[in-house]
Amino acid sequence: MDAVIHAVGLVKAFGRTRALDGLDLDVAAGEVHGFLGPNGAGKSTTIRVLLGMLRATGTATVLGRDPWKDAVAIHRDVASVPGDVTLWPNLSGGETVDLLTGLRGGADPALRTRLVDDFRLDPTVRARAYSKGNRQKVALVAAFARRADLYVLDEPTSGLDPVMEEVFRAEVRRVRDEGAAVLLSSHILDEVEQLCDRVTIVRAGRSVETGTLADLRRLTRTRFRVATGLAPERLAGLDGVHDVTAETGHLVLDVDGPAIPAVLAALAAAQVTALTAEPPSLEELFLRQYGVVR
Repeated sequence: MDAVIHAVGLVKAFGRTRALDGLDLDVAAGEVHGFLGPNGAGKSTTIRVLLGMLRATGTATVLGRDPWKDAVAIHRDVASVPGDVTLWPNLSGGETVDLLTGLRGGADPALRTRLVDDFRLDPTVRARAYSKGNRQKVALVAAFARRADLYVLDEPTSGLDPVMEEVFRAEVRRVRDEGAAVLLSSHILDEVEQLCDRVTIVRAGRSVETGTLADLRRLTRTRFRVATGLAPERLAGLDGVHDVTAETGHLVLDVDGPAIPAVLAALAAAQVTALTAEPPSLEELFLRQYGVVR
């Protein structure tokens, strides 16, 4: 797949503080790419660099162009949504949608109408009367009402209720299926786990892990719960097996990814009546990267 975003060694300092410290990021056409990290990790700074709002050292291209030199051209093909949307207070929601989509060539009328209905947005209300969630809906309708090659979404569901979050997810899947790329920065790990094809985890301005969820899960442990007469020490002695405990009729153990075949082979030779394996969640992967193991 073609690289829609390609960034290598991005460095951005604010005084003595390095917000970006050699960050790498690649996003391909037709994928939803999760961008994860706590506050202060460098996510929003990266997004501002990619949108041409900040200048950084290193190499960055968006849709094959330099985001600092070619920001105007890039923005015709990019739709973006910030996490904290500010609107013109005297414009209605519909006028704001038309203004924002007009900057990219205008909305698809049928798509605009459907999105307004799906997001349950009253486009006649002036922006000053909108709640945070409704301001977010205006930005989302404007982003999705005209096709883009790249969607840059920074905490896009902030303020939305669960029903509207599901509408948002359906739109992300739609644009991905149409061949667009999506860079999704979110603190809602369940949302990222449901939507994203690949994930980049950022820490202190650097990319520390990138890959599919399946790839990243190999870096941590899977929990096995086994109903077997096998003695705990038989499994505890295997490389890559940790914290074997006996419960009523079961053994519970944590297994490193590379050790799973050996554990399955040992269990195949034993009398096993039930077995469950729980792969680590994205939340567990994220917390492990930050030294918080639950």
